[in-house]
Amino acid sequence: MTNIGISRFASASAFALALAGASALSPMLASPTHAQFGFGRIVYDPSNYAQNVLTAARTLEQINNQITSLQNEAQMLINQARNLANLPHSSLQQLQQSVQRTQQLLGEAQNIAFEVGQIDQAFQSQYGNVSLSATDQQLVAGARSRWENTVGGLQDAMRVQAGVVGNIDGNRTEMSTLVGQSQNAAGALQATQAGNQLLALQSQQLSDLVALISVNGRADALTEAERATAAEQGRIQRERFLTPGAGYQPGNARMFNSGN
Repeated sequence: MTNIGISRFASASAFALALAGASALSPMLASPTHAQFGFGRIVYDPSNYAQNVLTAARTLEQINNQITSLQNEAQMLINQARNLANLPHSSLQQLQQSVQRTQQLLGEAQNIAFEVGQIDQAFQSQYGNVSLSATDQQLVAGARSRWENTVGGLQDAMRVQAGVVGNIDGNRTEMSTLVGQSQNAAGALQATQAGNQLLALQSQQLSDLVALISVNGRADALTEAERATAAEQGRIQRERFLTPGAGYQPGNARMFNSGN
């Protein structure tokens, strides 16, 4: 019980003792109308004494009820204090660091970043229709650039995969800690905060999963785009090879020097 509850309990007890003492003395201090004098003695009045005892008992019962009510109130205040206590553990920093690591890996995407404008520009310049007027050297340079994009996309996917796998151990430790905090919560607020942090941990894991799916899809898209463009470039080069040339053109030839 708190200091306030103990103080109220002591005051109520003192009041009860004082009232009981007054009730006990009341027969002795009864008014003359309830006493009869005979041979110099005060005559005992049983009905008056019983009434006083009954009144004292009822008063004591009320005091006991008040003491019980004060005890219940003190316990309620203690429970409220427990329910308002904050969770001593926070996983926010750990989760933010995991998200930042994944974002950093996504931001380091090679050649073609995860940005709509840059993707559109790259596809228009490198994966669009192959120019019929392009030289062989330009065709080779374009094919190499597309190959580098594909290899870079595959490497990016593997780097993000490694980062996500690296977050698993930290997430496992954090999940174990949060579950322990939730089970040992002193009040409703601590249990709620532990539950909220577990939901935040799940959100971080989902963000890792989204990042992993994104980089894998990007690598697959680059591979298919390179394959499609390579097929178009091969068609153009085949047409160039099969197109008839000018052929042999006769001309004058001088076999011997017929100088003057």
